[in-house]
Amino acid sequence: MRLSRVLAPAAAVLLTSAVAACAPAEDEPEQSGKSASADECAVADLTLVKEGTLTIGTDSPAYEPWFVDDDPTNGEGFESAVAYALAEELGFSKDQVSWVTVPFNNSYKPGKKDFDFDINQISVNPEREKAVDFSDGYYSAAQAVIVLKDSPAAEATSLADLATFKIGAQTGTTSLTAVREVIKPEQEPLVFQNTNNAKQAMLNGQVDAIVADLPTAFYISAAEIEDSVLLGQFQYDGGEAEEFGLLFEQGNELLPCVNGALASLKEDGTLAELEQKWLSDVVSVPELQ
Repeated sequence: MRLSRVLAPAAAVLLTSAVAACAPAEDEPEQSGKSASADECAVADLTLVKEGTLTIGTDSPAYEPWFVDDDPTNGEGFESAVAYALAEELGFSKDQVSWVTVPFNNSYKPGKKDFDFDINQISVNPEREKAVDFSDGYYSAAQAVIVLKDSPAAEATSLADLATFKIGAQTGTTSLTAVREVIKPEQEPLVFQNTNNAKQAMLNGQVDAIVADLPTAFYISAAEIEDSVLLGQFQYDGGEAEEFGLLFEQGNELLPCVNGALASLKEDGTLAELEQKWLSDVVSVPELQ
């Protein structure tokens, strides 16, 4: 996903309704929702992986519209911009922010982390919360289906219609879970290491459709695969949109401070402005039932 900044804002969609974040598992201590005041979060007092530096993780490649030019450090793309806005709110300058590469599937494994938080379109769900902690949500996302225009799958008008086709998605994602639990295809879905592999498989005829979160799917269709179409969107979690959260090592004491900073960015309109800039050329995408 390598187009200029000019194309990035057109590469995504706002959801049709705002929804609440997913609740944490009942048997896990609640972390999301805890926040601390700025007075409690002076940079010198923060527990960090590297003293004086905010270390942020994300995957490689870093896809648009979340990042631009596969470069998290440039502040462009929604998640890069959110990360730097949070850093500034916490009291870090841009040169005090460091990025590390964290494969998506590794991010929510239990154990020690080499980052302070990870930002990588990671949906908050109870299963992941058994191993890691999440911030409050910073974006709500639906799932979406991409097909080639000349594919028989392009004639599908419902999730039931799609179930007869070969469908692919990235491993470890809620997109793959949504395929299995919502679309319920007759054939076992094809699983790919990353979105690039899934796109190529569709072009090669290995799958009839691929599923990704809505902004990513829109970007693929609008800017990357010329002869593709965004067939429609659907909700995965019981009809509610998924919430993307910042991911932390379990018990990380930085989490309340980040939640406080995130709340400030919501209250002063910064988060909405960044969403408008990078993700909100509103396009009417049909709902698949």
